Amino acid sequence: MSSSSFRIIFFLLVVLSPCSKILAQETWKASWITEPSPTTQDTSNVWYSLRKEFSLDALPTEALAKIAVDSKYWLWVNGEMVVFEGGLKRGPNPTDTYYDEKDIAKFLKKGKNTISVLAWYFGKDGFSHKSSGQFGFLFECITPSMRILSDETWKIKRNIAYETCPEPYPNFRLSESSIRYDARNDIGDWYQNNYSTKKWKNASILGPVPMGPWNNLVLRPIPFWKDFGLKPYSNTPAFPFTTVKDTVISMDLPANLQITPYLKVETSEGHIIEMKTDHFKGGGDYNMYAQYITKKGMQDYESYGWINGHKVLYSIPKGVKVLDLKYRETGYNTEFSGSFNSSVEFLNKIWEKSLRTLYVTMRDTYMDCPDRERAQWWGDEVNEGGEAFYALDTNSHALLKKGMYELIGWQRQDSTLFSPIPAGNWDKELPSQMLTSIGYYGFWNYYLHTEDKQTMSDLYDGVQKYLKIWQINEDGTVVLRRGGWIWGDWGRDKDMKLIFNGVYYLALKGVLNMAVLLDKHDDAEELKQKMKNLKAGYNNNFWTGTAYRHPDYKGKTDDRSQALAVVSGLADADKYEALFEVFKTEEHASPYMEKYVLEALFQMGQADYAIKRMKKRFGPMVNHPDYSTLFEGWGIGKDGFGGGTTNHAWSGGALTILSQYLCGIEPITPGYSKFQIIPNPGSVEQASATVQSVKGTIKSEFKNSRDKFELSVVVPKDTEAIVGIPNDDYTRITLNGKTIWEDGKSIPNKNIIKFKGDVNNHIEFEVGANQWRFEALKK
Repeated sequence: MSSSSFRIIFFLLVVLSPCSKILAQETWKASWITEPSPTTQDTSNVWYSLRKEFSLDALPTEALAKIAVDSKYWLWVNGEMVVFEGGLKRGPNPTDTYYDEKDIAKFLKKGKNTISVLAWYFGKDGFSHKSSGQFGFLFECITPSMRILSDETWKIKRNIAYETCPEPYPNFRLSESSIRYDARNDIGDWYQNNYSTKKWKNASILGPVPMGPWNNLVLRPIPFWKDFGLKPYSNTPAFPFTTVKDTVISMDLPANLQITPYLKVETSEGHIIEMKTDHFKGGGDYNMYAQYITKKGMQDYESYGWINGHKVLYSIPKGVKVLDLKYRETGYNTEFSGSFNSSVEFLNKIWEKSLRTLYVTMRDTYMDCPDRERAQWWGDEVNEGGEAFYALDTNSHALLKKGMYELIGWQRQDSTLFSPIPAGNWDKELPSQMLTSIGYYGFWNYYLHTEDKQTMSDLYDGVQKYLKIWQINEDGTVVLRRGGWIWGDWGRDKDMKLIFNGVYYLALKGVLNMAVLLDKHDDAEELKQKMKNLKAGYNNNFWTGTAYRHPDYKGKTDDRSQALAVVSGLADADKYEALFEVFKTEEHASPYMEKYVLEALFQMGQADYAIKRMKKRFGPMVNHPDYSTLFEGWGIGKDGFGGGTTNHAWSGGALTILSQYLCGIEPITPGYSKFQIIPNPGSVEQASATVQSVKGTIKSEFKNSRDKFELSVVVPKDTEAIVGIPNDDYTRITLNGKTIWEDGKSIPNKNIIKFKGDVNNHIEFEVGANQWRFEALKK
């Protein structure tokens, strides 16, 4: 068994096994350590420097260090940075803590070695972190030639150069504080080998693993951050220069990024330099910023608490000589492996802005926004996870998987689920989002793209527990569950009972698939019956002849509810014509739920109107020259929803729509063993999409003219694809130059596995792995 396979199994066992405490005790030899006679455990934003010196006679080929901390750390070995911001926000469940693994072998040398750690203790709860209430650090690295354990031989010093910025403080949702660094209290290059720690105190041992408040330790299930390195800004001025008055220097970033700002100056002591981004008050509330208080002479500094934005604003007092200004982008370690391009520039821009919105909202968890909240709201995550499958490489899958385990890991005794989690100051259930999370577009979509059966098996019981707390009316429809916050979407004219029935049906659909997969036959039969009853009751009681409407609802016809009826399968095709008229007149959905409206239009065969509506509704944000990301609402600030962030995760659903429906790439069997490429071009003249699936690269590229439709596809090894050509009065179809269909009849060809016929207005063929070029011609 490979070491990576063992770690995955260990992760699952620790999260889910009742014997996890025993596993932890057998695995760990190190002890938790902290500062001696701690006086700051109730204080937020505290920083510590830790050092360990040791000698080596022989170098190991692998030295896997295991590291845990509340809350973040930076690691140097022999003065070389090894980890830039390690640690994950707590926790995998309400009590336990994550730990990291990092191979440090290549940084070691014979003779004297040093391990240096800068640790940041948040010391407060947030919407994405549950504070342990105590600073602690744990380190273990055991090889045949070395044994480094956190114990009383480690040196520790509270790093008092790190302080908290004055008001305005970050809003209550953020566990991070704004960082102020007073260089007059700088302790020097303490992470270098030749630094002396004789005056530092020895650490105090707290106890072995597992122990409170950190309890069991769970292996970090996602990669370390991708570090793009220090870079100059795109509008970097000529250095050096000296400010002749108090000056704000606005530095441009290439997009909305997660960054840490850097400066190098020469000046006298006591000047305060402030570093903010243009998103300091993104989403209506104050977020993080940084300050630096100068010492005398030449100095440089990088503020380690990441912030985000399009611009970095340096407020520099008069008389400071500025030698350099840079930034470091860090982010989730994934590649932009998916792509999209078309002859319609608007579609290219919305796909690209959706991608940028997705990436800036990925880190410890999927986030709704990277400034105001940094919180794992699951309605947002469902959209984000779907986008990642089409836009990013397979490394991205781990972040959605982590969120799934956390959602069930935080399930309460009464079986309710809630988000955002992990959280120390939020506990309200949003029933509609919880149903969405466990449903067809949530957990099941993860399996469809990954074929990760073990995760489905691990989480199934928790999913079923939550589903069973929902009550059913006599007519088979679902009883509206209020939970902690009865939220269906931002905006007006929400037919809430209709919304809840739609997302509940999608939940049943997803869990039914899980039950069939796991051979839960009795559960599957029960779920099938519930779906049958709900569909009958839904159509008997809510269909008016022109639209769906709950009898208790008095507002305008709700477009988002109609969309849910289509994409869930509650509405059959005989209702599409009437529903299309609704979508042409009603526009109430937020950008979050608009994804389902656009998907419904594509499923109904209305590609051109879907694009027309997409342009109308998303046009102001897509065409806005000042933002690389999409907004929370349809406008900014007061014209938005929920605070009006300009980088909100849920708004990127068009990315999925364009790759999945316009270019037609979609898995049929889990893990892409069989998938389809069935474009729905409408009047779009050209479009192409690339997807990095778990089976390899898939590509769909079409050219669409009056008399000809050309489709080039890439089908990776060990897969099969169903390829569909729009049935637009074509008389002949060729494959790699040879005729395979003419005048309504298929022509045998050794490269065609099966002729599928005319399905949903497409002429479909099944093919194996290769690069294929289809051409459809009219007479």
